[in-house]
This record gives sequence, C-alpha cells and structure tokens, in this order.
Amino acid sequence: MSNSVEEIVYLVDDDAAVRDALSLLIRSIGIKSKAYGDPAAFLEDIQGDEIGCLVLDIRMPALNGFAVQERLSAMGSCLPIILITGHGDIAQCRRAFQNGAVDFLTKPIDENTLIESLQKAIQHGREQWASKRRTNDVRARLQKLTARERSIFDLVSDGLPNKVIADRLRLSLRTVETYRASVFEKLDASSTADLVKLKVLDSTWKKSIP
Repeated sequence: MSNSVEEIVYLVDDDAAVRDALSLLIRSIGIKSKAYGDPAAFLEDIQGDEIGCLVLDIRMPALNGFAVQERLSAMGSCLPIILITGHGDIAQCRRAFQNGAVDFLTKPIDENTLIESLQKAIQHGREQWASKRRTNDVRARLQKLTARERSIFDLVSDGLPNKVIADRLRLSLRTVETYRASVFEKLDASSTADLVKLKVLDSTWKKSIP
C-alpha cells in the first residue's frame, strides 16, 4: 500500500435522494465522498486497501448491506462501516455490530450524529490501515528468510543465547553466528528487541486469521 492513498467516504444507497443529501453533507465538512446506487458497482471498484470509511444502506434489492459487509471482510478491507437503515430493529443492530460495523444509524439521519460518527470511523480507519501496513511490512521482511534463518530468528527472539541455539540445532557456534548476522541484515534489525517486536507482530497477525 502506498502513503498516497486518499481518504474517501464511500456511500452506498439505492435511494438517490439519500445519496445526494449525504454526499452534500460529507463534502460540507471537507471530506471527499464517492456515492454508489448499486452495491455491486461499489464492490467492483474496491481493491481492499482503501482508507476512509463506508456509509452503507442495509436494505437494497439485489445485494443487502450485510452481504456487502461480508464481501469486504473476505477481501481483507479495513474500511470502517457505518450501517444505515430506514427500518432499524434490535436484531439488525446486533447483527451489524457482530459483523464489525462501527455504528448503526436510522433514517432520517441527524446531521450532527452522522458527522460525529464519520469522524470516529475515519480515525478508526486510519489506525486499521496503518496496522495493516505494518503487518504487510513484517510479512514481507520475514519472507526473505530461509527455513534455517527462520529457525534462528525464532530462537533468538525467544531469548536463547547462541551456544544454546547451536546445541539445539546441532550446528557449530560459528554457523549460528553467521546465520544470526544474516537474519539481522535481512530484517533490518539492530537489536534483539527488534526481532522480538517483529515476532510479536507476526504472531498477532497469525492469530487474527479466521
């Protein structure tokens, strides 16, 4: 992902009047918006690395908001979602939050409430996007390691000294030192603490995989 990714509020609602009114409100607070009347068209445009947030209607004829939510989750999108509906109920509200929505608003939508929700969602989106970038960076760096180097990395980041690693892997101390130097170089690490941090980030990512 690039640092040049632009923050956009995506709006998906099959009601043209709602799209126009909300788009105008969003632009009035200085945020770029992009509106869609067809959720399928929105999904075709999305790459999965967008930053900003999504205002998404629940009740749409061809593809409802919950289905769109599931599609975005499957592609690894970190766009925070504000679900909106004209016929909200407790069951829908519960489902929205269980699926990861950051807010659930009923129409007609209060302007101040939406603005506050958008600001929170966009900030959440920035944090999620930054976290995803860090994860991708860690994965790319670790993929540079050979299988043997990965073993050395795991043991060094677990706090084991070179001699213990050598005994465990049945290698000479000099060989372990050579591999260790290569691990530090490939991971652009300057200390054991750097390796520990990378391993923690890698473990956190693996635990987040469904």
